[in-house]
Amino acid sequence: MTDFYPIRVSELKKETNDCASITFDVPEELKDTFLYKQGQYLTLKADIDGNEVRRSYSLCSSPVENKWQVAVKQITQGVFSTYANNDLKVGDVLEAMPPMGNFYVDVDPSKAKNYIVFAAGSGITPILSILKTHLASEPNSTFKLFYLNRNVKSIIFKEEIEALKNIYFGRLEIFYFLTKEQRDIPLLNGRFTTEKMQELTSKVIDVSGVDECFICGPEEMIFLIRDELVEAGLSIDKIHYELFFSGLSEEDKKKAAEVVDHKFDGTEVTIIDGGKEFHFVMEDDCDNILDGALASGADLPFACKGGVCSTCKCKVVEGSVEMKINYALEEDEVAKGLVLSCQAVPTTEKVVVDFDV
Repeated sequence: MTDFYPIRVSELKKETNDCASITFDVPEELKDTFLYKQGQYLTLKADIDGNEVRRSYSLCSSPVENKWQVAVKQITQGVFSTYANNDLKVGDVLEAMPPMGNFYVDVDPSKAKNYIVFAAGSGITPILSILKTHLASEPNSTFKLFYLNRNVKSIIFKEEIEALKNIYFGRLEIFYFLTKEQRDIPLLNGRFTTEKMQELTSKVIDVSGVDECFICGPEEMIFLIRDELVEAGLSIDKIHYELFFSGLSEEDKKKAAEVVDHKFDGTEVTIIDGGKEFHFVMEDDCDNILDGALASGADLPFACKGGVCSTCKCKVVEGSVEMKINYALEEDEVAKGLVLSCQAVPTTEKVVVDFDV
């Protein structure tokens, strides 16, 4: 069942020329429903020019602040981001699903952990939530932040990040990487590269002492950083990442096309949602279960439709499906039968999936 709740915008602030933060006034009676972990996201829904638009945005606030805030960066021709940056007003009401996502590790005040975190542009939003939460709740933990932007003016939440550095003096180190502004330290000029990562792991990061690593940004950056850290000796199970969805690569498109070729024609699908069953037959013009269900009138949770956010995840309890792509589910989740319905192509005559997971 898709549970959206109306929440009022209490504050709007331009963080940079092309990024606005939105703070929500979550009513007292909904605060338990909207409890969240650092690094989780909100799925927002709005009626824009007569069309329902859904988008997911990471919370940049921390649970310890008793605050719900996201940041929305303007994207060229982005329907929701343009609306949020140009038209949204304090007092307006958006609809939101309760927080979701697995981009976090549990807080443990008794441990002294060493974290390294990488972000690019608006990828700082969940990272900022993680920083604020663990620094406040784990008094002996430390962070190194590696943050990539075009120039100094484009650094989102720079003042807040610098304030954290002062509050938690000696526990937070910050390294700003800029692509359009030159500085005296060559290492900090330009994007993350294999050479830069090798220099960081040999001179700046004590890989043997890293307890957790978080990365948020575009796919190419994430996988480069991940692979270089593993090559330097960091266990892959300590590396957590969240992708921006910026469209499918040619390789992804090829893989998706191969999966679609395995689609069973006319699969009878049963959706279990909210304890109720919904039945439909897959039509030829829908290649995944989510689109097939929506076209048949089902009301299901979804946001990005790009295999990234996991809002639409469900469990296959009968039959089989193949996913076109999967950036959201871990291997152990897939092993338990969880799939992303927006990527799930049915490959048997009958498929039953359960959204009550």
